Amino acid sequence: MNIQKFLPVATSIVIILIVAVLREKSRTLAAIFGTMPINMPLAMWLVYSSSDQNTATITPFTGSLITGLLTSVVWLLVVYVSLRLGFGLLTAILSGYIVWGILIAFAFWFGLLSISRIQ
Repeated sequence: MNIQKFLPVATSIVIILIVAVLREKSRTLAAIFGTMPINMPLAMWLVYSSSDQNTATITPFTGSLITGLLTSVVWLLVVYVSLRLGFGLLTAILSGYIVWGILIAFAFWFGLLSISRIQ
């Protein structure tokens, strides 16, 4: 396994461990580490390094990240509202994923996202 494949996995594990330790000390810091934008730059770096290392190559990918991030924010809002309404954690999370899936489907339908083969 090369460093490009190992780094995202190792970073994710470290963040999960940090959140696990911080949750007892500060839920706010745990939330900050839990939502820090680490996966997006790592994904951008992986796409960039696997292509011709031209920023124009990752521009459409970065646009898709914006769409994905917006749908993830809606997912979190649905989970939050569901929990406030008294739903259990599993039901709230599933509700969020249902809404998220619908939004992703609409994003494909309206052309905001597309699946293209990488040559």
